[in-house]
Amino acid sequence: MRHASPSPQPFPPTESRERGTTRIRFSVAEIFRPATAVVLLAGALAVQTLSALPAQWIDALVALSGIALAVGIPRLRWFGFFLLAAAWTMWRADIALSQRLPQALEGADILVSGSVQGLPRAQDDATRFEFDVASATHAGTPIAFSGRVRVAWYDTKSDSAPIIAPCSQWTLRLRLKRPRGTVNPGGFDFERYALEAGIVATGYVREDAANAQTGSAVLCVDRWRARILDGISATLGADSASAHLLRALAFGDQRAMDEHEWAIARATGIPHLIAISGLHIALFASFGVLLVRLGWKLAPRLTLRWPAPLIEAVASLAFAVAYAAIAGLGLPTRRALVMIAALLLANLARRARAPVQGLALAVVALLAWNPVCVLSAGFWLSFVGVAWLMFCLGGAEDRKRWLRELVTAQGVASLGLLPLGIWFFGQSSLVGPLANLIAVPWICFFVLPLTVVAALLILVFPALGTPLLQLAGWAMQGLWWVLEKMAAWPGALWFFPEPTVWALILAMLGALWLLLPRGVPARALGLFLFLPLLWPARSTLADGEFDATLLDVGQGLSFVVRTRDHALVYDAGAKFESGFDLGEATVVPALHALGIEHVDRLIISHGDNDHAGGAAAVAAAWPGIAVESGEPDRLEIPATQCLAGEAWIWNGVAFRIVHPHEPLSAVDNDRCCVLEVRSGASALALTGDITRAVEPEVAAALSPTAPHLVLQVPHHGSKTSSSVEFLETTRPELGLISAGYRNRFNHPNPDVVARYRADRIELFNSAQTGFVATRFGADAAPRVVARGRIDRHPYWRED
Repeated sequence: MRHASPSPQPFPPTESRERGTTRIRFSVAEIFRPATAVVLLAGALAVQTLSALPAQWIDALVALSGIALAVGIPRLRWFGFFLLAAAWTMWRADIALSQRLPQALEGADILVSGSVQGLPRAQDDATRFEFDVASATHAGTPIAFSGRVRVAWYDTKSDSAPIIAPCSQWTLRLRLKRPRGTVNPGGFDFERYALEAGIVATGYVREDAANAQTGSAVLCVDRWRARILDGISATLGADSASAHLLRALAFGDQRAMDEHEWAIARATGIPHLIAISGLHIALFASFGVLLVRLGWKLAPRLTLRWPAPLIEAVASLAFAVAYAAIAGLGLPTRRALVMIAALLLANLARRARAPVQGLALAVVALLAWNPVCVLSAGFWLSFVGVAWLMFCLGGAEDRKRWLRELVTAQGVASLGLLPLGIWFFGQSSLVGPLANLIAVPWICFFVLPLTVVAALLILVFPALGTPLLQLAGWAMQGLWWVLEKMAAWPGALWFFPEPTVWALILAMLGALWLLLPRGVPARALGLFLFLPLLWPARSTLADGEFDATLLDVGQGLSFVVRTRDHALVYDAGAKFESGFDLGEATVVPALHALGIEHVDRLIISHGDNDHAGGAAAVAAAWPGIAVESGEPDRLEIPATQCLAGEAWIWNGVAFRIVHPHEPLSAVDNDRCCVLEVRSGASALALTGDITRAVEPEVAAALSPTAPHLVLQVPHHGSKTSSSVEFLETTRPELGLISAGYRNRFNHPNPDVVARYRADRIELFNSAQTGFVATRFGADAAPRVVARGRIDRHPYWRED
């Protein structure tokens, strides 16, 4: 009986027989097997669960152990690969963290020399840019500091930021600090991003006579790129949405996109088209292949002189590199370029006998290039999306049913990537599949290539490039009109509470179950595995209980108070001249991550920007919300006057305004709306920025104070507040300070901190703890249940 011969392994180990035993010699090619790529990925991912990186000698020991297992013990070869990936990731991450600005130099003036990288962003208040430091001195002494820093050159009364050109070389006096961001539920982790992007410090340019341009690079792609972008703006109008969008989706320049345009993109699920990714690079790599094949048809004899696969691969890679260069070589672009290059080289070397092997090679190449790329959402969305399409559509080749295949592919991608989208962004677009079904082919096969060709022609042949670019603008404008309508549909964008890792794993298994081939029984049961992700279990509050969360908004203030059925926001952080809005970037995402679907009331203590700047964003997220303030006339949104005596009860929890009384004080800070939230013997006092002048009045209004009082430390711990008499009268058990890391006001004041500690009042400062969540109950003392920076402390996060 003849048996079918087993399919050959693509990269089998080399075997030899010696004296009745089998000795397996390790083959380097085995690294590129799909199973090996999964194990290497698991090793890199395991490192991301560490709260601190081990010493480098431990990295070396782990690497040697991995090599010994991979080469010498066949049964433990996979574990050896796992250890190798972990050791490589730990070593690379340790090097990246060691390059950050030394803590001793934070806040010091450093004279640096280097060059501008990327495209500077000129805004109303400053010019922001990234700067590669080549050399540095402090107090006239050279110091060992180099790398990429993110800086701002502010416009001041005595000094205005000059025009910063791409690739220009400067000597600058900088004041820097280590990368540090806010830590909140559902918030952006800037420190993680800085690790992946290689940013070693942030800061600003100091006024100094030494600040001077010293030269400019001769070869500069960014300078050419800036000319292309200026040509688009000049042709379509600098303020037009079509110019903003074409600059972003064709050349990776998102500087001009406003929040309204981003909101439409998120609501319709197309941000992946705006960020230069593998889709864009692969598209232009394909154009290189098509161009060569056109050459073969025009001159068939050329194939006799040069092998077609070689020339096609070289042309494809050349087109991919050229497009990546004019698209800015940002982090996602570089990652996509490495992936495409790996696939092309594997195909050229005939190492990828199946698409899944090419995908595995791309994973290995990226891990070798930058193993901390596993921290990026783009890495997972790219590879998992391609893997899903290979799994579900790998054998389908029916050109007559291309529309059906397109719809199926969009459905597979939407379902398969839903868990990752919720994990990374806390939201999902319900209209995204339909929007992408329209937008992807329209942009990829018409708008994008037309824009790139037209923009390049404008530089050399404006008479032809201008009408082509206008045509691309009209095409984008028409698509954007459709997307705007879709974004306005009810329920277009859904938000979800912050999920757990187990909920993500179960949802991915559910997606796998649902996407199994037809004929597999009970596929619909996979839907149940999505439930922990879509409707996570939350601790419910009983009558008389409430949670209060001090959000980490830097030098500002924002509190979220939640009872069983209601929610209140007290202050909303700052909004800066640059357009960065903490209400939009921090407060609203935190509310969604906490599972708060409706906000009943927004109280803005007073009109200072660090308290009121984000109010408009919160009000826009929940239209119809009741807004009141101690200074309603200073707000950008309609609000009523907050006055003492107003009181209400939610789920057994009493809310009472205790200040201001009429007539209102003439001092701005002392017009703050002070709120007391009480349940039984526990209470929370939110004081805004009140000063000593009105503290006796506030203390009297709070009397009799609850035995267990949590106090929001007035005015960020300023020396103008928290008098001895105020603390003796109110006798808080816990003080919560909202302050920015290394803020210019030196808040909290050391004398004020000493005063609280002398009274044995425990203090938490958001600059050191991140967000702070406290649980209050009618029959129990308040207890702190979460401190973001302390409880969530991955190795890349500063103490």
